[in-house]
Amino acid sequence: MTANLTRKVYDERLRTLSQGSVNVNFNAFIDIKWDDPEFAVDTSDPRWVLTSADALGAHPWYQEQPLETQIRIGIWRWAMIAKVGMQFENLLMRGALDYVFQLGNQNEEFRYLTHEITEETHHTQMFQELVNRTGVDTAGGKRWFRQLSRVLPVFGSLYPEAFFTGILAGEEPIDHLQKAALRSGEPVHPLPQRIMQIHIAEEARHISFAHEFLRLRVPRYGKARRGALSVLFPLIMRILCDVIMIPDRKSAAEVGIPAWVVKDVFWKSDAGQKMLHSLFSDVRMLAQDIGLMNKVSRPVWRALRIDGRPARFRGEPVPHTAD
Repeated sequence: MTANLTRKVYDERLRTLSQGSVNVNFNAFIDIKWDDPEFAVDTSDPRWVLTSADALGAHPWYQEQPLETQIRIGIWRWAMIAKVGMQFENLLMRGALDYVFQLGNQNEEFRYLTHEITEETHHTQMFQELVNRTGVDTAGGKRWFRQLSRVLPVFGSLYPEAFFTGILAGEEPIDHLQKAALRSGEPVHPLPQRIMQIHIAEEARHISFAHEFLRLRVPRYGKARRGALSVLFPLIMRILCDVIMIPDRKSAAEVGIPAWVVKDVFWKSDAGQKMLHSLFSDVRMLAQDIGLMNKVSRPVWRALRIDGRPARFRGEPVPHTAD
């Protein structure tokens, strides 16, 4: 476990993050050229074909499909991810508002989190606008998640360490997928490309805050509370990862993806297994640093197939070889 983060250092880092939000920020309807012909959703544009950074895009079944089918599925996939992303960001905002409501005066978390909520508002706007422009009529997350999300925000104040663990569980997979797509060197349509660039730039602050929040609090918890969180941590990671990454099989069938392909991609195939292990290298590093990796929790990580080498530093690119 690393040395405990002091409140003074924590507050200084939050002030830096807050100033970053002032210096570098985006507006969904100013910084994206929605009506530029180059950004139009053209169902014949091959740049909608999924990159190999997406486990579905890397799957042999997808790669063997005709170009028009790859494009149609690619547009659907981007819309699905955007819709679930919008729902997750909405949940985050409501929980963060619940958390800041009970903060005392002179608390640096209030300013930072209200910056984050403002940025997430723009993210929900650009995600939903992307869905609207594609014409894909998706409900987003699975029904149980949409129903449960009505009550999950109360954990922002009732159980904040679990809530902000959940925030990381949602933010890390999307961030990983977007960075991998941009790093792939393969063509990406300029509309999702611009959305990803904005989201990655601002999400870096949001992920930093969640990491710092847990680094400050968790090492100070008693043995029982920290032990409970050590087991909950990988469970929350895996459950919310599946919510965000795995499409509903009925929805997938509607665009012609067989159920066996969905099962193989998430997470039976070699590419799927590699992606699942790599998604959480940063949070494995965090869990190790704050004392959440122990003889009880490590088998849980393994059983959920999200164990592996921790990142050496936040944002470390995924190696080409398996862990």
